[in-house]
Amino acid sequence: MSGAPTDPAGDGATGRSIWTRPRRGTRGPTPTHGRDEIAAAAVELADAGGLDAVSMRAVAGALDMAAGSLYRHLSSRDDLLDLMVDRCVGELRPYPADDDGTWTDQFLRLARRQLALHGRHPWLADALARRADPGPNTLAHFDACLRILQPVRATTAAKFEAIAMVTGVVTLFARNAAATGTVTFDHVDMAAYPHLAAAFAAPAPNPPPGDDLFTRTLRALLAGLLTSDGPDQGRP
Repeated sequence: MSGAPTDPAGDGATGRSIWTRPRRGTRGPTPTHGRDEIAAAAVELADAGGLDAVSMRAVAGALDMAAGSLYRHLSSRDDLLDLMVDRCVGELRPYPADDDGTWTDQFLRLARRQLALHGRHPWLADALARRADPGPNTLAHFDACLRILQPVRATTAAKFEAIAMVTGVVTLFARNAAATGTVTFDHVDMAAYPHLAAAFAAPAPNPPPGDDLFTRTLRALLAGLLTSDGPDQGRP
């Protein structure tokens, strides 16, 4: 049967998470580049050309090494993507201090940092859409979120649902911000759509100072998912 070796790293670890395997295989010479350098090179390629620009061969070329040498560290491109995601999530550190406002305010600030992270790495949403094994930075992010949510009297399942939903909203806003197309209605005969016409004819209200759709959405989401009579719920 042809194809890639069934155990390219030589450590019997094929099929295991990248995070539970040794940092290098046991066969061959000592690699000249570590996982951190590999992840950094891959992130740089993705930032410049998207995920399609990231391949084992391209990353190896960026590091002036043979493509086969990457298999001293990785079993597949999925391993590479796991390293890239975790490296980027590490940019969210440090996390808010315990006394840095209400839990709602802390969570909103962290969500805004997530949004900025996606702005720096537009490919991240696609990388997160696949099944991934969480690395140490990703686990630290979940840990920080649960610490922020400690005052909330809700089940652990509800808290994880809230974390996932906030991440989903962040991803949605990040994708919208990256979109280049604009929807226009200049070509539409509004007489055929009376409710749409009335909506456009109504004057747009001025939002309160400091208010925006991202903040309103997340405040409503958190209040709806984590409603409780516990202490320090923050503003709804």
